[in-house]
Amino acid sequence: RWQKVLYERQPFPDNYVDQRFLEELRKNVHARQYRYQAVVFQSGAVVQQLCSVCVFVLTWWYMDAGVLSPQGLFGAALVSSLLGYVLFDAVDGGAERRASGRTRWADLKSTLVFTAFTYGFSPVLKTLTESISTDTIYAMSALMLLGHLIFFDYGANAAIVSSTLSLNMAIFASVCLASRLPRSLHAFVMVTFAMQIFALWPMLQKKLKARTPRCYVGVTVLFALAALAGLATVSSVGAVLFASLLLAISCLCPYCLIRLQLLKDNIHGPWDEAEIKEDLSRFLM
Repeated sequence: RWQKVLYERQPFPDNYVDQRFLEELRKNVHARQYRYQAVVFQSGAVVQQLCSVCVFVLTWWYMDAGVLSPQGLFGAALVSSLLGYVLFDAVDGGAERRASGRTRWADLKSTLVFTAFTYGFSPVLKTLTESISTDTIYAMSALMLLGHLIFFDYGANAAIVSSTLSLNMAIFASVCLASRLPRSLHAFVMVTFAMQIFALWPMLQKKLKARTPRCYVGVTVLFALAALAGLATVSSVGAVLFASLLLAISCLCPYCLIRLQLLKDNIHGPWDEAEIKEDLSRFLM
Protein backbone atom coordinates (compact mmCIF):
# COMPACT_ATOMS: atom_id res chain seq x y z
CA ARG A 1 0.00 0.00 0.00
CA TRP A 2 1.33 3.43 -0.97
CA GLN A 3 2.38 5.70 1.88
CA LYS A 4 2.99 9.43 1.67
CA VAL A 5 6.58 9.25 2.92
CA LEU A 6 9.99 9.69 1.34
CA TYR A 7 12.14 7.72 3.79
CA GLU A 8 10.96 4.27 2.68
CA ARG A 9 11.37 2.48 -0.61
CA GLN A 10 8.09 1.81 -2.36
CA PRO A 11 7.29 0.12 -5.70
CA PHE A 12 5.80 3.34 -7.06
CA PRO A 13 7.20 6.28 -9.04
CA ASP A 14 8.21 9.37 -7.09
CA ASN A 15 5.27 11.35 -8.42
CA TYR A 16 2.68 8.65 -7.71
CA VAL A 17 -0.41 9.45 -5.61
CA ASP A 18 -3.42 7.24 -4.93
CA GLN A 19 -7.10 8.06 -4.75
CA ARG A 20 -6.85 9.05 -1.07
CA PHE A 21 -4.64 12.02 -1.96
CA LEU A 22 -7.60 14.31 -2.75
CA GLU A 23 -9.51 13.32 0.39
CA GLU A 24 -7.64 16.07 2.22
CA LEU A 25 -8.66 18.70 -0.34
CA ARG A 26 -10.22 21.77 1.26
CA LYS A 27 -11.59 24.84 -0.53
CA ASN A 28 -11.83 28.44 0.66
CA VAL A 29 -10.63 27.62 4.16
CA HIS A 30 -9.73 31.22 5.04
CA ALA A 31 -12.19 32.99 2.74
CA ARG A 32 -14.16 35.78 4.38
CA GLN A 33 -17.90 35.99 3.93
CA TYR A 34 -18.93 39.62 3.45
CA ARG A 35 -22.34 41.13 4.06
CA TYR A 36 -23.52 43.86 1.73
CA GLN A 37 -24.53 46.26 4.52
CA ALA A 38 -21.17 45.87 6.24
CA VAL A 39 -19.24 46.56 3.03
CA VAL A 40 -21.37 49.64 2.30
CA PHE A 41 -20.70 50.88 5.83
CA GLN A 42 -16.94 50.42 5.42
CA SER A 43 -16.99 52.24 2.08
CA GLY A 44 -18.04 55.37 3.97
CA ALA A 45 -14.40 56.10 4.75
CA VAL A 46 -13.59 56.35 1.04
CA VAL A 47 -16.66 58.50 0.40
CA GLN A 48 -15.79 60.88 3.22
CA GLN A 49 -12.21 61.32 2.05
CA LEU A 50 -13.28 62.01 -1.52
CA CYS A 51 -15.72 64.60 -0.19
CA SER A 52 -12.96 66.14 1.94
CA VAL A 53 -10.78 66.65 -1.14
CA CYS A 54 -13.79 68.03 -3.04
CA VAL A 55 -14.64 70.50 -0.26
CA PHE A 56 -11.02 71.62 0.00
CA VAL A 57 -10.71 72.29 -3.75
CA LEU A 58 -14.08 74.09 -3.79
CA THR A 59 -13.03 76.27 -0.87
CA TRP A 60 -9.83 77.21 -2.68
CA TRP A 61 -11.81 78.01 -5.83
CA TYR A 62 -14.24 80.24 -3.90
CA MET A 63 -11.36 82.16 -2.31
CA ASP A 64 -9.50 82.51 -5.60
CA ALA A 65 -12.66 83.83 -7.26
CA GLY A 66 -13.31 86.28 -4.43
CA VAL A 67 -16.62 84.68 -3.47
CA LEU A 68 -15.37 83.63 -0.04
CA SER A 69 -13.37 85.97 2.20
CA PRO A 70 -10.49 84.64 4.31
CA GLN A 71 -12.06 86.14 7.44
CA GLY A 72 -15.32 84.30 6.81
CA LEU A 73 -13.56 80.99 6.17
CA PHE A 74 -11.37 81.38 9.26
CA GLY A 75 -14.39 82.13 11.45
CA ALA A 76 -16.38 79.20 10.09
CA ALA A 77 -13.40 76.86 10.47
CA LEU A 78 -12.82 78.06 14.03
CA VAL A 79 -16.44 77.45 15.05
CA SER A 80 -16.53 74.03 13.40
CA SER A 81 -13.23 73.08 15.06
CA LEU A 82 -14.56 74.01 18.49
CA LEU A 83 -17.72 71.96 17.89
CA GLY A 84 -15.68 69.02 16.65
CA TYR A 85 -13.36 69.28 19.64
CA VAL A 86 -16.29 69.13 22.05
CA LEU A 87 -17.87 66.26 20.12
CA PHE A 88 -14.58 64.34 20.08
CA ASP A 89 -14.55 64.26 23.89
CA ALA A 90 -18.30 63.81 24.26
CA VAL A 91 -18.41 60.63 22.17
CA ASP A 92 -16.54 58.54 24.75
CA GLY A 93 -16.85 60.83 27.77
CA GLY A 94 -13.17 61.81 27.61
CA ALA A 95 -11.92 58.25 28.17
CA GLU A 96 -9.36 58.44 25.37
CA ARG A 97 -8.03 61.77 26.65
CA ARG A 98 -7.61 60.42 30.18
CA ALA A 99 -5.85 57.33 28.84
CA SER A 100 -3.39 59.42 26.80
CA GLY A 101 -2.75 61.86 29.67
CA ARG A 102 -3.09 64.88 27.37
CA THR A 103 -4.74 67.98 28.82
CA ARG A 104 -6.86 70.64 27.15
CA TRP A 105 -4.21 73.21 27.99
CA ALA A 106 -1.68 71.21 25.96
CA ASP A 107 -4.10 71.12 23.04
CA LEU A 108 -4.61 74.86 23.26
CA LYS A 109 -0.86 75.53 23.32
CA SER A 110 -0.31 73.30 20.28
CA THR A 111 -3.07 75.12 18.41
CA LEU A 112 -1.66 78.55 19.26
CA VAL A 113 1.87 77.54 18.27
CA PHE A 114 0.72 76.13 14.93
CA THR A 115 -1.47 79.17 14.21
CA ALA A 116 1.28 81.64 15.06
CA PHE A 117 3.89 79.69 13.10
CA THR A 118 1.67 79.45 10.01
CA TYR A 119 0.65 83.11 10.19
CA GLY A 120 4.28 84.23 10.54
CA PHE A 121 5.39 82.21 7.53
CA SER A 122 2.37 82.99 5.36
CA PRO A 123 4.28 85.65 3.35
CA VAL A 124 6.89 82.99 2.59
CA LEU A 125 4.17 80.53 1.57
CA LYS A 126 2.65 83.16 -0.69
CA THR A 127 5.90 83.75 -2.59
CA LEU A 128 7.29 80.22 -2.34
CA THR A 129 6.33 79.14 -5.86
CA GLU A 130 6.49 82.40 -7.79
CA SER A 131 9.10 80.98 -10.18
CA ILE A 132 6.88 77.98 -11.04
CA SER A 133 4.19 78.24 -13.68
CA THR A 134 0.55 78.03 -12.65
CA ASP A 135 -0.10 74.98 -14.83
CA THR A 136 2.71 73.12 -13.07
CA ILE A 137 1.28 74.11 -9.69
CA TYR A 138 -2.13 72.75 -10.64
CA ALA A 139 -0.62 69.51 -11.95
CA MET A 140 1.47 69.06 -8.80
CA SER A 141 -1.54 69.75 -6.57
CA ALA A 142 -3.71 67.25 -8.44
CA LEU A 143 -0.97 64.62 -8.23
CA MET A 144 -0.47 65.21 -4.50
CA LEU A 145 -4.18 65.02 -3.75
CA LEU A 146 -4.41 61.79 -5.73
CA GLY A 147 -1.49 60.40 -3.73
CA HIS A 148 -3.23 61.50 -0.54
CA LEU A 149 -6.28 59.44 -1.49
CA ILE A 150 -4.16 56.42 -2.43
CA PHE A 151 -2.04 56.28 0.73
CA PHE A 152 -4.77 57.32 3.18
CA ASP A 153 -5.57 54.92 6.03
CA TYR A 154 -9.07 53.67 5.30
CA GLY A 155 -8.81 50.95 7.94
CA ALA A 156 -7.22 48.28 5.76
CA ASN A 157 -4.09 46.45 6.86
CA ALA A 158 -1.99 46.92 3.72
CA ALA A 159 1.61 47.86 3.00
CA ILE A 160 0.58 50.81 0.85
CA VAL A 161 -1.13 52.56 3.76
CA SER A 162 0.87 55.47 5.18
CA SER A 163 -0.98 58.10 7.18
CA THR A 164 2.10 60.31 7.44
CA LEU A 165 2.78 60.28 3.71
CA SER A 166 -0.88 60.87 2.93
CA LEU A 167 -1.08 63.90 5.24
CA ASN A 168 2.18 65.36 3.95
CA MET A 169 1.01 65.10 0.36
CA ALA A 170 -2.26 66.86 1.22
CA ILE A 171 -0.44 69.69 3.02
CA PHE A 172 1.99 70.02 0.12
CA ALA A 173 -0.96 70.39 -2.25
CA SER A 174 -2.53 73.01 0.03
CA VAL A 175 0.72 75.02 0.10
CA CYS A 176 0.94 74.88 -3.70
CA LEU A 177 -2.64 76.07 -4.15
CA ALA A 178 -2.38 78.66 -1.38
CA SER A 179 0.59 80.27 -3.16
CA ARG A 180 -1.74 81.20 -6.04
CA LEU A 181 -4.20 83.10 -3.84
CA PRO A 182 -4.22 86.93 -3.86
CA ARG A 183 -2.79 87.74 -0.40
CA SER A 184 -0.76 86.25 2.43
CA LEU A 185 -3.86 86.13 4.64
CA HIS A 186 -5.53 83.89 2.07
CA ALA A 187 -2.53 81.54 2.13
CA PHE A 188 -2.56 81.40 5.93
CA VAL A 189 -6.28 80.58 6.11
CA MET A 190 -5.98 78.01 3.32
CA VAL A 191 -3.17 76.06 4.99
CA THR A 192 -4.97 76.20 8.34
CA PHE A 193 -8.15 74.90 6.76
CA ALA A 194 -6.17 72.10 5.09
CA MET A 195 -4.87 70.97 8.47
CA GLN A 196 -8.39 70.93 9.85
CA ILE A 197 -9.96 68.93 7.04
CA PHE A 198 -7.06 66.53 6.35
CA ALA A 199 -5.68 65.98 9.87
CA LEU A 200 -8.40 66.71 12.45
CA TRP A 201 -11.54 65.73 10.54
CA PRO A 202 -10.40 62.10 9.87
CA MET A 203 -9.67 61.65 13.59
CA LEU A 204 -13.25 62.59 14.43
CA GLN A 205 -14.54 60.33 11.65
CA LYS A 206 -12.71 57.28 13.02
CA LYS A 207 -13.98 57.91 16.53
CA LEU A 208 -17.57 58.30 15.37
CA LYS A 209 -17.24 55.14 13.29
CA ALA A 210 -15.98 53.13 16.26
CA ARG A 211 -18.32 54.56 18.93
CA THR A 212 -21.53 55.64 17.19
CA PRO A 213 -22.00 53.91 13.81
CA ARG A 214 -25.42 55.47 13.19
CA CYS A 215 -24.11 58.96 13.79
CA TYR A 216 -21.18 58.17 11.49
CA VAL A 217 -23.54 57.17 8.68
CA GLY A 218 -25.56 60.35 9.14
CA VAL A 219 -22.46 62.54 9.09
CA THR A 220 -21.20 60.77 5.96
CA VAL A 221 -24.49 61.36 4.10
CA LEU A 222 -24.70 65.02 5.15
CA PHE A 223 -21.06 65.65 4.25
CA ALA A 224 -21.55 64.06 0.82
CA LEU A 225 -24.67 66.16 0.18
CA ALA A 226 -22.82 69.34 1.22
CA ALA A 227 -19.93 68.52 -1.14
CA LEU A 228 -22.35 67.84 -4.01
CA ALA A 229 -24.27 71.06 -3.34
CA GLY A 230 -21.06 73.08 -3.36
CA LEU A 231 -19.85 71.39 -6.53
CA ALA A 232 -23.20 72.03 -8.23
CA THR A 233 -22.68 75.79 -7.81
CA VAL A 234 -19.49 75.50 -9.87
CA SER A 235 -20.36 72.80 -12.41
CA SER A 236 -23.59 70.84 -12.72
CA VAL A 237 -21.88 68.26 -14.92
CA GLY A 238 -19.12 67.84 -12.35
CA ALA A 239 -21.71 67.38 -9.60
CA VAL A 240 -23.47 64.65 -11.59
CA LEU A 241 -20.18 62.86 -12.30
CA PHE A 242 -19.08 63.15 -8.68
CA ALA A 243 -22.45 61.83 -7.46
CA SER A 244 -22.11 58.90 -9.85
CA LEU A 245 -18.63 58.20 -8.46
CA LEU A 246 -19.88 58.23 -4.87
CA LEU A 247 -22.80 55.93 -5.70
CA ALA A 248 -20.48 53.55 -7.54
CA ILE A 249 -18.09 53.38 -4.58
CA SER A 250 -20.75 53.03 -1.90
CA CYS A 251 -23.28 50.80 -3.73
CA LEU A 252 -21.94 49.24 -6.93
CA CYS A 253 -18.45 48.26 -5.75
CA PRO A 254 -19.74 46.43 -2.62
CA TYR A 255 -22.21 44.53 -4.81
CA CYS A 256 -19.42 43.50 -7.21
CA LEU A 257 -17.29 42.38 -4.27
CA ILE A 258 -20.09 40.19 -2.90
CA ARG A 259 -20.69 38.64 -6.32
CA LEU A 260 -17.00 37.99 -6.93
CA GLN A 261 -16.68 36.27 -3.56
CA LEU A 262 -18.94 33.51 -4.89
CA LEU A 263 -16.37 32.76 -7.61
CA LYS A 264 -13.46 32.39 -5.20
CA ASP A 265 -11.91 28.90 -5.34
CA ASN A 266 -8.79 28.63 -3.19
CA ILE A 267 -7.68 25.05 -2.66
CA HIS A 268 -5.74 23.69 0.31
CA GLY A 269 -4.36 20.20 0.83
CA PRO A 270 -1.27 18.05 1.38
CA TRP A 271 0.60 19.91 -1.33
CA ASP A 272 0.73 23.11 0.74
CA GLU A 273 4.03 24.20 2.23
CA ALA A 274 4.78 22.72 5.62
CA GLU A 275 4.22 25.00 8.61
CA ILE A 276 6.51 24.63 11.62
CA LYS A 277 4.27 25.16 14.66
CA GLU A 278 6.80 24.10 17.28
CA ASP A 279 8.52 26.84 19.29
CA LEU A 280 12.10 26.92 17.98
CA SER A 281 13.24 29.92 20.00
CA ARG A 282 15.41 27.75 22.23
CA PHE A 283 17.60 26.91 19.22
CA LEU A 284 18.20 30.57 18.51
CA MET A 285 19.59 31.45 21.91
